[in-house]
Amino acid sequence: MSLAVEVSYGTRHPWAPSARRLAEWARAAGGRRAARAGLAIRVVTPAESRRLNQAYRGKRRPTNVLSFPAGAAAPAPAAGGPAPLGDLAICARVVAREAREQRKSLAAHWAHMVVHGVLHLQGYDHAGDADARRMERREKALLARLGFQDPYRPGADV
Repeated sequence: MSLAVEVSYGTRHPWAPSARRLAEWARAAGGRRAARAGLAIRVVTPAESRRLNQAYRGKRRPTNVLSFPAGAAAPAPAAGGPAPLGDLAICARVVAREAREQRKSLAAHWAHMVVHGVLHLQGYDHAGDADARRMERREKALLARLGFQDPYRPGADV
């Protein structure tokens, strides 16, 4: 069994990948560790991202991706169903702006945001230098397997 991914769209503007592509990238990032898990991905507007970022991180601006790990309060899975891994909220407009600014293709940046978010749900972090290096190494390896270049090298995928 692979990671069960549910995708919803609050917007598709200016461009958002298909649910199939988002799920493909999430499953690659989840790997065997998330084989019997469930993930919800929501593509959001800047207003929704700003509200979530304010409520959960105290920041009054939209952001590219927010990760909400399933905690002890998560509902128990149905018999034989996937255990919740968590939720991702990805802001389509912020991802598009960043891709343009960083001279990356939209697909490459979207894949990076999905991989980045799933890694956060699995406990990866970038608060300290060593943690950031560990997470970046994992992101680069996963994205390379998906056919994308180093996400930290601007202009690599244009």
